[in-house]
Amino acid sequence: MVVLRLFAAAREAAGSGRDVLPGATVGEVLDAARSRYGGPFTEVLATAQVWCNGEPCAPADPVGDGDEVAVLPPVSGGAA
Repeated sequence: MVVLRLFAAAREAAGSGRDVLPGATVGEVLDAARSRYGGPFTEVLATAQVWCNGEPCAPADPVGDGDEVAVLPPVSGGAA
């Protein structure tokens, strides 16, 4: 099982900042997250960066037990 970490809008869309999901690749873990969290999460994921164990990754990258996949949506801010 892989640890999924969710930040900012991804966390809000999923209603959680952390989960444990099955998958042999980053893409399979994200598919499991899409199934679990539905449309709002899928929309956020479309513009998010995905990292595995602190490094940028691709959907085909393999993952194993204890690996961490992080979903990092774009964030904006600043003073008005």
